Amino acid sequence: MKITDIKTYIMKGIRRNWVLCKIETDEGVHGWGEGTLERHETAVVEGIKTLAVRLEGKDPTQIERNWQIMYRHGFWRGGVVMGSAMAALDIAMWDITGKVYGQPIYKLLGGAVRERVRAYTHAADLRGGEDAVDQGFDAFKTGGWIQGSDSYVEKDAIEPLREKIKGMRDKLGPDVDIMIDNHGRARPSMAIRQMDAVEDLGLLFFEEPVPPENLDALEQVRAAGHRTDIATGERLFFRWGFRELLHRRLVDVIQPDIAHTGGISEIRRIASMAEIEYIKFAPHNPNGPIAAAASLHVCAAVPNFMILETARDMPFHDDVQTNPAVIKDGYFELPTEPGLGTDLDEEQIKARLYDPATDRVVGGAWSSEDNAPADV
Repeated sequence: MKITDIKTYIMKGIRRNWVLCKIETDEGVHGWGEGTLERHETAVVEGIKTLAVRLEGKDPTQIERNWQIMYRHGFWRGGVVMGSAMAALDIAMWDITGKVYGQPIYKLLGGAVRERVRAYTHAADLRGGEDAVDQGFDAFKTGGWIQGSDSYVEKDAIEPLREKIKGMRDKLGPDVDIMIDNHGRARPSMAIRQMDAVEDLGLLFFEEPVPPENLDALEQVRAAGHRTDIATGERLFFRWGFRELLHRRLVDVIQPDIAHTGGISEIRRIASMAEIEYIKFAPHNPNGPIAAAASLHVCAAVPNFMILETARDMPFHDDVQTNPAVIKDGYFELPTEPGLGTDLDEEQIKARLYDPATDRVVGGAWSSEDNAPADV
């Protein structure tokens, strides 16, 4: 079997656009991958095209060899753009390999260690939390900042946050898990005060309390000694980007994104690194249908898995798939079909193609009170 063609698509979304790729082979078996990277979609497409040259004529079932060629033979390594491009191609090769051997991908990873995969969704406020519970979820994540249309106010990071989370807890009860995503917007002392304010409200975890670039800042938050678990990792890439974080045990939960960190092959290795440090694995996954499907297979096979993010707030998330994953009572059911267990309708994709020349880039910008640019 040989790779004969690699197609790329950018499908328009609401919160982000999906970067999809399709690997075709000389035996008629194809595989889908995803490297969605909001606001940098065209860069990832160019990255996929660059890597595709290295894969021409290769056997797509030689996944590890091909992964190493993509990573090592370009001289320049790492980074989110090439990590996302590699992810798309890696996932597509796993999809093909599963189809060739007639097995779901999690079977090729050693088999499932669980019968279903717990999921959480997003809720901006109390009403959103009630909606999530009504949909069968018993876990959801909300933001750590009270935000207006395009700005944030630092003083709103403490008492208003406590009021919001306490209102959710009082309304939803003790059995629903709540997580806070701080988006790395706070300096360490501010993040510590935020965590102090919600410490007694039983959070599952507090995500990205500070920006991801400075592990010493994260260590300052860690040293405050909160009982609440700390999570981070969506903006770290490849296992080398996680090495020091894990070795220093600065978090309780890691959140690598399968669409950014080299795909199924690499995220599985990162999870294993976390396992030996007794750190839980809860992948970042607000992307499109192929990233979600790939994440599901990995989560089924990873012993230290905790919970999987899902963002299914678009009707075409399921419409574009031939066999979308099923969520029942807050859990993904394991797919049984070979490969990813789903396929994509290219006509649906083409009906929503993103045109960088005319379409507005998904996503906005935040400013501080004085209109200085702030972290999104």
